Amino acid sequence: MRGETDIVRNFLVETLALQSQERHVNCFKPGQGLMPASFKVQTVNGQEQLIADFGEQAIGRVTPIDSCLWWVILLRAYIKATGNSQLAAEPDFQHGIRLILDLCLAARFDLYPTLLVPDGAFMIDRRMGVYGCPLEIQVLFYAMLRAVQELLLPNDQNSFYLNAVGERLNHLTYHLREYYWLDFKHLNEIYRYKKEEFGDRAVNQFNIYPESIPQWLIEWLSETAGYYAGNLGSGWIDFRFFTLGNLMAVITGLATHEQSQAILNLIEQRWDDLVGQMPMKICFPALEDLEWKILTGCDPKNVPWSYHNGGNWTVLLWILAAAAVKADRSELAQKAITIAERSLEVDEFPEYYDGRYGHLIGREARKHQTWTIAGYLVAKALMSNLEHLSLICFSSENTVMPCT
Repeated sequence: MRGETDIVRNFLVETLALQSQERHVNCFKPGQGLMPASFKVQTVNGQEQLIADFGEQAIGRVTPIDSCLWWVILLRAYIKATGNSQLAAEPDFQHGIRLILDLCLAARFDLYPTLLVPDGAFMIDRRMGVYGCPLEIQVLFYAMLRAVQELLLPNDQNSFYLNAVGERLNHLTYHLREYYWLDFKHLNEIYRYKKEEFGDRAVNQFNIYPESIPQWLIEWLSETAGYYAGNLGSGWIDFRFFTLGNLMAVITGLATHEQSQAILNLIEQRWDDLVGQMPMKICFPALEDLEWKILTGCDPKNVPWSYHNGGNWTVLLWILAAAAVKADRSELAQKAITIAERSLEVDEFPEYYDGRYGHLIGREARKHQTWTIAGYLVAKALMSNLEHLSLICFSSENTVMPCT
């Protein structure tokens, strides 16, 4: 355990140092607060140096949003695992957290508390129609704000940030639970929406047209299931199921107890669609035909049921296990782990799987992937010691005030 925590500490320190280094992307210097999407070791004059990638080397040259959110969540997990609260209290770490908040809490042309991001700026790092306010980023944003409340010292320098975090967190929680949540009751409400409503008494606040409800969803969603929609904007709901956002909503406490059970009910009822032969599908359903051509730009790597377009990503196994344990549905976690153990080692731990049910090794999937192996090991560790779950969970909130 000591060796693993030392590795995490070194990672936190090194990425913090990279956060503030001078950099230019297409001759434009982005605001500080970003963490690198990745980095590699290069030998320069006989000395090893970390070379950070802030999006310059990414497909489409898109700056990552999620890396700085995960950094704060990981810092909190490290402190809970080691009890070393002095690390977060160091001036450099306090300054780094404030830089991230400056980036995420900046004023924008937006009426809502969600975080606006471009397509391809997080784990789904290719064009997939996830621009706007994708669920995954909103849930990570929520978790980051919860972590900041524990990590920032309550002093004069941080008082403004802590007040801003508390207010934003309150509005964000209400917004996601109220407007992103989809169950059979809400689906019926959308089906009967009146169009072109405006003003403070409008029920259809986002001007969603009932005709936009896909036929597959009407047949797919039962009365005991529910999930958070993939995205929401003016006149538009992305009805796709995005796994990481929904499972993290359960783990972090964003989802209420009832919502958590509904999400796990959905996974259990639609096991073949969402888990299949290798846990777990990154999103469902896949974009196909003309929709695939328009939204992905005919991306040859994101063909239907492959890669980010409905592929099965084994790294999601640990998140499924954590969510199942959190919701007292450990049998689902064990079932998923048993399925993964049949093929992972034999297939040499590939990055992702293809196919409607995730039964083919990804056409371009790299093997012996660190995050694939780590996802499996973390899932096993969670099942062997449920106390590990506390590293990434938060206490449930008692009250959330509606936005006014």
